[in-house]
Amino acid sequence: MNLHTMPFPPRERTRDWRIPLLILSALVIVADRLSKLWIVHHIPSGSARVIIPGVFRLTHVLNTGAAFSLFADSVSPGTVRIGLIVFSVVAAFIVLGLLLRTGRYLTISSVALALILGGAVGNLYDRARLYSVVDFLEVTIVHYHWPDFNVADSCIVIGACLLVIEIFRPQPQID
Repeated sequence: MNLHTMPFPPRERTRDWRIPLLILSALVIVADRLSKLWIVHHIPSGSARVIIPGVFRLTHVLNTGAAFSLFADSVSPGTVRIGLIVFSVVAAFIVLGLLLRTGRYLTISSVALALILGGAVGNLYDRARLYSVVDFLEVTIVHYHWPDFNVADSCIVIGACLLVIEIFRPQPQID
């Protein structure tokens, strides 16, 4: 039986995007680590460099809490740190599992999960190894001062926004 007389055409092989998506996660981790190392070596802790006056500064802040410094002033910082590490490890494994499950195809959701995974691991590294997360991007828009953040935080937020877009995006109708 030759190719032309087969009852069914051969299936097209689609590219598996899981490895490239995991590479994207790794690139986020590397970018996060390199940017934090640059800050640690070039800006003293508690100091800042003005980039755009009144709008953007590079700072060197050590965040011992969660997002927006939540729990940073806790009476038991060790317990908070361990809790945040455990939460981050569990979240990273869940996101990794979702990425491996959905990452066969390149979609908004799979890119979002790759960004979230890289950001989560980037901040987890800081929290586990350095006991705090290095934040260094400070933005002020008019009278609103955004809490300092970093590359990992940015990737987590971008990934979350992409997931929200995917949720509300009109889906194709199946007849």
